[in-house]
Amino acid sequence: MNGRDRDGEGRARSARPRDGLGRPLPYGAAGVERQPEGVVREPAGTVAEAQRLLDAGMPFHAHEVFEDAWKSGPAADAPLWRALAQLAVGLTHAARGNAVGGARLLRRGADALAGRADAYGIAVAELVGWARELARRVEAGEHVDAAAEAPLLDGRPRRV
Repeated sequence: MNGRDRDGEGRARSARPRDGLGRPLPYGAAGVERQPEGVVREPAGTVAEAQRLLDAGMPFHAHEVFEDAWKSGPAADAPLWRALAQLAVGLTHAARGNAVGGARLLRRGADALAGRADAYGIAVAELVGWARELARRVEAGEHVDAAAEAPLLDGRPRRV
């Protein structure tokens, strides 16, 4: 045994706590609860859980919810969930201060969504516009607060 952290099934998995943006914290620090992996949800449950996490400023964790949907759902829906995961990771990188990676992932997700029809209550065109505008602002050097910048997946304007 090499001393690496392992999950319940013996796979290598860091046991270090993480913050809301998925950054590892020192052992023993108070972190946020991790998203369980491999959860199968109905699409409405995926959208609701991801929105809850986005609203809480935890886009890294929302990405994991989208990733579960992409890996466990119908193959026809995989591109939608993968693109949404890219948007969530793009927001994560932008909030961590990684402008290049954040903008790149926001654009990649927007490009993958562009032209798709709305599905499961997700306002695709509004998300594409949000992602492209945020990518532009991130590249211009604007600071990003993950909770304040989180999109509403249904396209409604966020009330401030």
